[in-house]
Amino acid sequence: MAMVETGQPPLIERGYRNPTRPGLHLEVLGFAELAERLPGEEYRRVHRLDFHHLALVHRGTGTHMVDFVDRPCRPGTLLHVRPGQVQRLPTGPDGGPADLAATIVLFTPDFPPRLPATARVTDDPFGPPCWRLGRDDLDRFRRALGDLADEYAALPDQDPELTRELLRQLLAGVLLRIARLPAPDGNPPVPAAEEPYRVFQHELERSFAVVRRAEHYAARLGYSLKTLNRACQRATGHTAKQLIEARVALEAKRLLAHTDLPVAAVSHRLGFTEPTNFSKFFTRAAGRTPGAFRAAQT
Repeated sequence: MAMVETGQPPLIERGYRNPTRPGLHLEVLGFAELAERLPGEEYRRVHRLDFHHLALVHRGTGTHMVDFVDRPCRPGTLLHVRPGQVQRLPTGPDGGPADLAATIVLFTPDFPPRLPATARVTDDPFGPPCWRLGRDDLDRFRRALGDLADEYAALPDQDPELTRELLRQLLAGVLLRIARLPAPDGNPPVPAAEEPYRVFQHELERSFAVVRRAEHYAARLGYSLKTLNRACQRATGHTAKQLIEARVALEAKRLLAHTDLPVAAVSHRLGFTEPTNFSKFFTRAAGRTPGAFRAAQT
């Protein structure tokens, strides 16, 4: 995975590219190899991916920041950073790369098979980013990721089309195992979402910066607002309107914390016609003004 810098400091936008197997939208590597690709200050920078980043920690400790929350890493930690999230890779006490060993799996959104259960893992922008695995689950994930790593390493010596399909299915197996994990707060796994919620998730991620009314999403998707709200509440406990506002607020936080864009520019990027309307929205959603939120991140 080579990272392509397209953003402006301090947030770096990073696009997927596999330097050793061009054209393959999956890469399996160790944490040390990933850290070597990002020397010095580049490693410490906050960046946003357009691909998925899975990591299973085998040894050592560190701290991985995902969307403003520091996630402790230790043996048995499973991390999942989704496209669009902002992260800082695991660091140690000195701010440099953490002293840990981990299996890293990087893949584009279109690589795994599209199954309802795997989509529940890959498509949810509010899905959990971190689990602390128990012994049995840790053994299962080690085996599953070991099989994936073995097939990835064997790719040059095998039929490329068959091996690519096998890699897709093995990755689906890993994602299905994630789907059946209890939530990090101890709640049982979330049941498979209904079709209205799944298509709403996709449309929300595509359009949150230009469409903020739940009625418009319902009409665009061909559902009544009641049907859409019922599906959203069954899947998340929240209405469509609440999910829309949460997604817009999350993106606003990312831009305020990790770019130098003026508040007016953030407002414009998120589809607000007036910065004052954005400030009112953000203050209601975040409990503080955009300026106060930005100041608190420094």
